[in-house]
Amino acid sequence: MTDSTPTPAKSSLGLEQNVAGALTYLAGPITGIVFLIVEKDNKFVRFHAMQSTMAFGGLCGVDIVLTIIPIFGWLLIPVVGLCAVVLWLVLMIKAFSGEMFKLPWVGDLAEKQLQK
Repeated sequence: MTDSTPTPAKSSLGLEQNVAGALTYLAGPITGIVFLIVEKDNKFVRFHAMQSTMAFGGLCGVDIVLTIIPIFGWLLIPVVGLCAVVLWLVLMIKAFSGEMFKLPWVGDLAEKQLQK
């Protein structure tokens, strides 16, 4: 009797692609960049790594700009931070469930960058 369960795709690191995809979001742009450097073959992992780098790198930039803007910017920092945490959780869960979840604009940019 043979097992008909498909084996999950692996990354270059030997991790299942859904685990590696979720890990690309673990420390935002840092883990995104690490996985972009290390992962050469798996398109799923590379997409999530690029999306992580772009999305959370952009949010870091927004945070820096808000710290420069007195009062109004300072009031927005916690809102942006809360949105970033929710986004982080959603993206990790989607990647772990094996979904190629694309953020508006950022997901398209990530795909285009990987095609070059």
